[in-house]
Amino acid sequence: MQRFKIYFTDKFKKIFFVFGFITLGLFSSSYIDDYFEISKNLEIFTTVFRQVNAYYVDETKPGELAKTGIDAMLNNLDPYTTYIPESEIEDYRFMTTGQYGGIGSLIRKKGEYIIISEPYEGFAAYKSGLMAGDTLLMVDGKSVKNKKTDEMSKILKGQPGTTITVLIKRDGKEIEKKITREEIKVKAVPYFGLLEEGVGYITLTSFTENCSKEISDAIDSLKKKNNIKSLVLDLRGNPGGLLHESVNIANFFVDKGQEIVSTKGKVLEWQKSYKALNNALDKDIPLILLVNKGSASASEIVSGSLQDLDRAVVMGQRTFGKGLVQTTKNLTYNSKLKVTTAKYYVPSGRCIQALDYSHRNADGSVGKVADSLMKPFKTKAGRTVYDGGGIKPDITIKTTDASAIARTLENKLHLFDFAVQYRKKHPTIAPANNFKITDADYNEFLSFLKGKEYNYVTNTEKVFKDLKKTIEDEKYMDAVSDEYKSLEQKVLHHEQEDLITFQEDIKKIIEREIVTQYYYQKGKIQYALSNDLEVKKALELFKDEAKFKAILAGTFVEKAEEIDKQ
Repeated sequence: MQRFKIYFTDKFKKIFFVFGFITLGLFSSSYIDDYFEISKNLEIFTTVFRQVNAYYVDETKPGELAKTGIDAMLNNLDPYTTYIPESEIEDYRFMTTGQYGGIGSLIRKKGEYIIISEPYEGFAAYKSGLMAGDTLLMVDGKSVKNKKTDEMSKILKGQPGTTITVLIKRDGKEIEKKITREEIKVKAVPYFGLLEEGVGYITLTSFTENCSKEISDAIDSLKKKNNIKSLVLDLRGNPGGLLHESVNIANFFVDKGQEIVSTKGKVLEWQKSYKALNNALDKDIPLILLVNKGSASASEIVSGSLQDLDRAVVMGQRTFGKGLVQTTKNLTYNSKLKVTTAKYYVPSGRCIQALDYSHRNADGSVGKVADSLMKPFKTKAGRTVYDGGGIKPDITIKTTDASAIARTLENKLHLFDFAVQYRKKHPTIAPANNFKITDADYNEFLSFLKGKEYNYVTNTEKVFKDLKKTIEDEKYMDAVSDEYKSLEQKVLHHEQEDLITFQEDIKKIIEREIVTQYYYQKGKIQYALSNDLEVKKALELFKDEAKFKAILAGTFVEKAEEIDKQ
């Protein structure tokens, strides 16, 4: 009888719980229909979890076991729905605000240790004298040998005002430094300035809290100090962030009351329309947005909405295609759930989500929307745009990858190490946008490289290897053996020859690494702009006023422009 009373009471609570949500109208009827399945499977999961922890032959770690189960469950949905335990809250805070407590430095793995790759100018690591290339040996008396970068990051982060003691190795000497952690605020706008007279440039690297204020301040400064007549907003490599910040930024260039984006989800709360709430900062200034395959989410809201409203010319490569909106829900024990709650739609009505996670292939993979299935939509001026695959630029600029040897030398840190050595020998260098290494510098790099490992395989060699297997499988090798061997010798790369053939590729990366040693993040961007062919294309377009207007009016027929971009 007692068991029945307990059972009845629990069932009554569940029914009352569901009834409450029905009354409030917060969930769709499909959620209510699934409630029994949800309740049943939660009970099964709890039972399995308890039994495993009680009877498994070896000791278990309940926290890790539970997180593995949660992660596996969420992995079946989409990669953006994630569980954030209390131990990772600081990383989540950094992603949304750009702020964290720590020393302020980029780090990277090198061999058994972690090295400083770039101190943030003006912050704790910089002020304490840490330099790029310093090897971290100990923190607060404890060895950090064989630590991973994420482990070291957690060690270095902490409450602002607290002090840590680090033992570093530099030029063979061990040096101890005391560093007081502070509030680190990484700017979403690390650089803005003039590209040439009358043309402003702003780069936005993330959509963190108050990034729209940084954009507004940059525009205001460029107008007052430089009297700009046109503007380039660089969203390349920007992975997105906060939805309301993207709405604010688009609002800077469009009339008050104009819809910028809408969201649709199964919960009524997420059937929303986001409109420009304020008067535009400048609704007439000629505007070019630079995007690439790394531009996602909020970057696509800005570029997609301004394209749909015929307010800006979008230039670069097709964007990532993330049209999913996440909401963060607080959980117990200071943990959080970041869950996809809706899809977003830019003003033409198109959703630019490229992958349909609700319909997976038999092997669990997710395919992109086929070009043939993409639906046409119309911009405000009647131009045709398409859904289902990110934002296709108005001017597409095809790119070429860096050479295999340049990528390998960079990944092996040989270019970084040479830059560290270069700074020790040269107290000063030319301004970032004018810096070039000489032939003598490059010959010094070749000497520096002797004895260092940098094996690599070119794309041609990969294809050739596949060809060889096909020839052997189809029993043709005896017939073409001599021709094959002759061709093989021609396509096999030779490191020393490649160092000369691709020296321009390699020089650019060396120059960028050296500039970063002297001028940090701002200098790196200034150097990149001086060699940026997409920026040069943007400047050319501003000068061709007729073409610029024709693109926005829908009367210009684009031809893909092939450029050599690294």
